[in-house]
Amino acid sequence: MRKKIILILLFSYSFELVIFAKRSPTHLLKEWLVVPVAQRCKFDEQSFINDGLSKQEVNSAIALLYRDMVTNDSIRLAYCWKQGKFTRDSLTMKFRALIFGKEPIDGRSLYISLHGGGSCPSIINDQQWDNQILLYQPNEGVYLAPRAPEDAWNMWFKPYVDDFFQDIIESAVILYHVNPDKVYITGYSAGGDGIYRMAPRMADRWAAAAMFAGHPGNVSLLSTRNLPFALWVGALDNGYDRNIYAKKRMLELDTLHKADPEGYITNLRLVEEKGHWMDRLDTTAVNWMAKFKRNPFPNKIVWMQDSTDLNSSLYWLSAPKEKLVKGGLIIVSHKQNDFYIEKSYCNELILGLNDRMINFDKPVRVIYQKKIVFKGKVKRNINAIYTSLKTKKDVRLLFSSYLKVILS
Repeated sequence: MRKKIILILLFSYSFELVIFAKRSPTHLLKEWLVVPVAQRCKFDEQSFINDGLSKQEVNSAIALLYRDMVTNDSIRLAYCWKQGKFTRDSLTMKFRALIFGKEPIDGRSLYISLHGGGSCPSIINDQQWDNQILLYQPNEGVYLAPRAPEDAWNMWFKPYVDDFFQDIIESAVILYHVNPDKVYITGYSAGGDGIYRMAPRMADRWAAAAMFAGHPGNVSLLSTRNLPFALWVGALDNGYDRNIYAKKRMLELDTLHKADPEGYITNLRLVEEKGHWMDRLDTTAVNWMAKFKRNPFPNKIVWMQDSTDLNSSLYWLSAPKEKLVKGGLIIVSHKQNDFYIEKSYCNELILGLNDRMINFDKPVRVIYQKKIVFKGKVKRNINAIYTSLKTKKDVRLLFSSYLKVILS
């Protein structure tokens, strides 16, 4: 009897050792997150971050990492809302916000509305900002009008603007229960100039965009393939030939939609007998935007590098920063586990993958110029989840695996 008890105790002890030795990556992640941020060991040095995960473990890891992000960011972001401004380095973006309607079951909407003005005295831009907060009243959502950090003609599409918009989105999601798939952007006059640039540049963050009375410069709208886009300009708005350029962009978008009927959904209008001011008729287009929700994982991406800045990712597609080229075009589509690179100026691409996009139990194939450049199974891992959340702080735009593909 004594011998049996000893054997049972030894077996139990051995079993506990096995369990301890086989702690899951999510268990190890939880232990790492318990440590205060300032005292944590470097994430990329942790042994568990590239271990394979099950689908259930992915959900657990996302919940753990997102809760940690909210805990660490919410105090700072709440302070920014209380102060009515975001600060990055030496720059400050002030803002005003109004809330309309009741919060829907699937979360509030967020409208970011960019004022006009430009290269003029601050007092004029301030007046334009005052006007913008009262310009539109959506039926539901957080309506936010930021004040441009600089008084410049390109104030809404300088390189740092992306980070400010990300702060706005993250804070609205955390503090006001905004649905990340219901974020809209619009702008009037110089604000419209900004929409021409920021709609394609950050296309993966918007559910829809509306450009009013702006000037496109030499920007391409190719990257708006998956972004419903409204373009309204007064037919008599001949300042800087806005009406003429608007017609060209409308023709471009119509042509793109005819060639690709699943993409380039638009609301285009030259408003008859109206000049630069459209007497609020453009409110119709703001209401039009509300019909759409973002698809963060479209089956096809058209990615044209912006002429004013280089973004290293769009939706589930990215590339090394040092290999990006202004004006470069990349087109990639996928059907379940098969990815087709139709065009790429860059010889190295990175595909973000998750369970909404592929079946991890089957091999992934990547085809370029009719050749299979990759074939094999990929595994889910915490490193990919952590990286994608840290990059865009968007819980609806996460990947559990990254696949690097060399084209030549």
